[in-house]
Amino acid sequence: MATEVFVGIDVASASLEIATRPTDERWHVGNDPAGISALVTRLRSIRPELIVMEATGGLEVAVLGALGSVGLPVVAINPRQVRDFARAIGKLAKTDALDAQVLAHFAAAVRPAVRPLPDAATQELSALVTRRRQLVEMLTAEENRRKTAPSAIRSDIQEHIAWLRKRLHGVDRELGQAIRSSSLWREQEDVLRSVPGIGPVVSATLLAELPELGQLGRKQLAALVGLAPVNRDSGTLRGKRTIWGGRATVRAALYMGALVGSRCNPVLHAMYIRLIAAGKTKKLALTACMHKLLTILNAMLKHRTTWAPTRPPAACATTNS
Repeated sequence: MATEVFVGIDVASASLEIATRPTDERWHVGNDPAGISALVTRLRSIRPELIVMEATGGLEVAVLGALGSVGLPVVAINPRQVRDFARAIGKLAKTDALDAQVLAHFAAAVRPAVRPLPDAATQELSALVTRRRQLVEMLTAEENRRKTAPSAIRSDIQEHIAWLRKRLHGVDRELGQAIRSSSLWREQEDVLRSVPGIGPVVSATLLAELPELGQLGRKQLAALVGLAPVNRDSGTLRGKRTIWGGRATVRAALYMGALVGSRCNPVLHAMYIRLIAAGKTKKLALTACMHKLLTILNAMLKHRTTWAPTRPPAACATTNS
């Protein structure tokens, strides 16, 4: 039988460090079109069982797309998983070459599932969603700064705030146009927006950052997002269940949807009231509503069904979430 080969790629801004397991090959190429092309050619000849790299916030996108486009089994994983794995096997030193070896070892030992890569349109939508989040953060920072700023710079801050608001409005318009230009996204948005508590920002975030919605089982999806309760048990001790890891941007969007839905959505409202009456904290009740909302949205997209009309609670208010 042919030996299964696993590949780890450590991504830096200028270079890519590559290591294989168990053949223990090591080399590096530039993180540029020529280097990526050479890497694709060599990996196609190796025919690896799995290629693993870390999600580095954008530096990995070009090589990830190049490898995925030729059918190579590649996956980008959370860097925290790799560091925890490295500590578990006693690899405390950290260099690019060592990181590539750890990634190859991780690929062979853990074998994370390969999921379809987002296409160019989804990547562009994700970039718009990220840019909107950045603009909101800058706008909030400038508005807070204005409150205590001396008069000499207050007008400059106000001018920047006005520009940020104008640009935020422009990005919102671009997001809407991007979604409405795709028949698939348009259909999916109509399904998502039919749910009380889901507004344009939440729906755009889910379409861009969670393309698996409607494709996976509810337990798999909850684990992917980071809403699956993690056990903290040892011997006779039974600790509190907590959520951990996953996609923070998706959780933030679901939090806003659940927060509004706890007032507007009859299902979430009833669940929230029931949990509070049972003595649960507001934070725990909202987290449970987030999990419930994710399950509802996943089932609706899977079966292409819109929200069944139900009279909302009296506290329902219009939202742009």
